[in-house]
Amino acid sequence: MKDMKKIRIKNISLTMTVVLFAVMFIFGSARYDHFLSLSTFLNLFNDNAYLMIAGIGITFVLITGGIDISISSTIAFTGVFMAYCLERGVPSFVVIPTALIIGIIVGAVQGSLIHYFKLQPFIVTLAGQFLMRGLCVVISEASIPITDPFFKFMALGRIPIKLGESKALNGKIYYYVLIFVVVLVAALFILKKTAFGRAVYAIGGSEQSAELMGLNVARCKIGAYIISSFCASLAGVVFSFYTLAGYGLQNMGMELDAISSAVIGGTLLTGGVGSVFGTAVGAMIQGIIQTIVTYENLNTWWTKVTIAGLLCFFIVMQRIIAVRAEALKGKTAAAA
Repeated sequence: MKDMKKIRIKNISLTMTVVLFAVMFIFGSARYDHFLSLSTFLNLFNDNAYLMIAGIGITFVLITGGIDISISSTIAFTGVFMAYCLERGVPSFVVIPTALIIGIIVGAVQGSLIHYFKLQPFIVTLAGQFLMRGLCVVISEASIPITDPFFKFMALGRIPIKLGESKALNGKIYYYVLIFVVVLVAALFILKKTAFGRAVYAIGGSEQSAELMGLNVARCKIGAYIISSFCASLAGVVFSFYTLAGYGLQNMGMELDAISSAVIGGTLLTGGVGSVFGTAVGAMIQGIIQTIVTYENLNTWWTKVTIAGLLCFFIVMQRIIAVRAEALKGKTAAAA
């Protein structure tokens, strides 16, 4: 019955997310000229690929019932570290794997501290946030431009997509968006088709029950933080493709955007329920809000205001669904 409750919450939340995206896109198409186009839709991926990757990573942690607020600093550190190394002649095929390995190490350390020392995830990842952001400034206080040929190739390379003769049916996808596609497919496979993915959901439902079932809780929890930090580093790589620069003050507060994408996409902050596909749609909703704000020529902070309202709405709705599911469970048990 508990599994049925989780499935019910997940399905309803994900459906609400998809419907909301469709409604917002239809609203924009009806209100603004040139909004209804393939280019507008594809730009949601072009402009938010790094956020989607970071959101997918943090979804693993949220499903376990944890949280990781260090990811924005990890993204910034990755950009600064790579820009600094590239500026000094280190080749990109060395810099990128090194940055990703650093992300894995950060995630492993944070996950180990949280699990073995029973520390609060918020405090541990807050320390990680300060550490990574501080290292950015230690490396360089100024923005470092990236002129590496491979980074320029990834930044400017794009795949034209033409669905018809009309301009509205033409668009383009940048090469770095393909990285997001690979991450999404891999995350879906891990969560749906592997023992590790099933264990992640089990730990989020009840860590004590997961241990009694014989699951390797330590490996799964630490693995979730490794995935989150690795995805943050990978998001930093993609963001560097997007901006061709590394700057220590980039992406301040972006961890909240990633968490918002996951929650809007149907992931429960209490753990046990979540969908990386929903997280991707949640990030697209944030992108379409920003697009509408731009069309309305409003202050960009209205994007944050709108997202905050949506976040509160989805949290309340998830709670209502959970309470009703609990009540249904109680009635079923009483009838039995």
